[in-house]
Amino acid sequence: MSKFRKWLCFILLITFSSQQILFAQENPDDIAVVDDELENNFYESLKQRAIENYDKAIIAIEKCILKSSENPVFYHELGKNLLDLKQYPQAEEAFKKAIDLNPKERWYWNGLYDVYYQTKEYQKSITVVQKLIEFDSNMKEDLVSLYMYTNQRDKALSLLKEMESTMVLSNMMEFYKLKIQESNAYAKPEKRELEKAIDANPKIEQNYIDLIVLYSNSNEEEKAFDVAKKLAKEIPNSDWANVSLFKFYLVDNKGEEASNAMFKVLKNNKIDIKIKQRMLNEFLIFVANTNTFDKELDKAIEYLADDSKINTAKEVGKFFYNRKQHNKTVYYLEKGLKKEPEDFETVSLLMEGYVTVQNFESLAKLTEDYIDLFPTQANLYYYAGLSNNKLSNNKKAKEYLETGLEFIVEDVDLEFHFYILLGEVYRSLGDKKKQELYFSKSEELAKKRK
Repeated sequence: MSKFRKWLCFILLITFSSQQILFAQENPDDIAVVDDELENNFYESLKQRAIENYDKAIIAIEKCILKSSENPVFYHELGKNLLDLKQYPQAEEAFKKAIDLNPKERWYWNGLYDVYYQTKEYQKSITVVQKLIEFDSNMKEDLVSLYMYTNQRDKALSLLKEMESTMVLSNMMEFYKLKIQESNAYAKPEKRELEKAIDANPKIEQNYIDLIVLYSNSNEEEKAFDVAKKLAKEIPNSDWANVSLFKFYLVDNKGEEASNAMFKVLKNNKIDIKIKQRMLNEFLIFVANTNTFDKELDKAIEYLADDSKINTAKEVGKFFYNRKQHNKTVYYLEKGLKKEPEDFETVSLLMEGYVTVQNFESLAKLTEDYIDLFPTQANLYYYAGLSNNKLSNNKKAKEYLETGLEFIVEDVDLEFHFYILLGEVYRSLGDKKKQELYFSKSEELAKKRK
């Protein structure tokens, strides 16, 4: 028996458990025949569906239903095939039957949602999605979209505010919120109305956030700062209080307060990683301009080490590279390389960094480690030659450089530097003939570079 058939038997054993009482009264041989028929028909249905023979899949699954009419799995399979054939009323009926038999299975609800969504019956979809939210809170985004499609903007805005209290809204949800608030019916309250609302109910966070945004947009930074401080006092654990205060502390050159606020945000798993990265970028500029709080920067980078989309340490290294702060460049690029050991851009920048800080021991080790991984990268051989030349290992330097020449492709500048370095290496080795050969080659290329 194939692995698939064994798996199928296991599934069927579970789904047929509801039939055990009936079977207990029958002949065992008859039961085996029934089970085999169900298994074979169910297998045939899955097989035909897999090759998109939906009509044949339906015939097979309907045979299963004839043998076991109270099994929701069969109605779910029937509904999926009918949906693929765009037989929407029949598919709806099949999914509803599956739900009636087992309302606790989310995939049956998902099938019904697919029917209503494809037929653009958004009002019917709302009831189904409200049920699906019990299985997956992320379905709230679908519900907001459905409210927008059916022009129930009050319900959409109410749900958006509820979501905003526990999570960072996605770009689409922010777009919906902005679209609602821009309309006349849902225009943002005036500043004084928000101030009154805060005084009347100081524990509602959203009022502070809206007022901070209004003041910031009208360039009233001092008032926005006062609101942020008030928010921090009334709701000390507020994520937004720390995000807002952080920016104001940086403007006021209060590095310690800014870093403390930043760490509160970085520790909070509910705040979107994009907000954290933006805060780090602002703190990075502050550190670079003041030449202070390096330890705090280092600690902040560790908090973002697990970001799957951005190699934070590498990006910080590139920032300092562009600022020509070479020791910090090397320090952060080394961290970045540990996270992504096969990132050649980091290797290339780090090689340049090592040359600038005159760390030829580390340069030699780096190039030797990576030549096997990137055997056709000519600049690896150049820096391997350079580092060994500086460490007086000129025979080794010569071997790297002569090998690397074979991998130079239409790069006159790199070839020029190879010849210059080879001339220096052969001078150190006392080979005057080769020294003159490579220096003359470099002179010829120098003319092409002009």
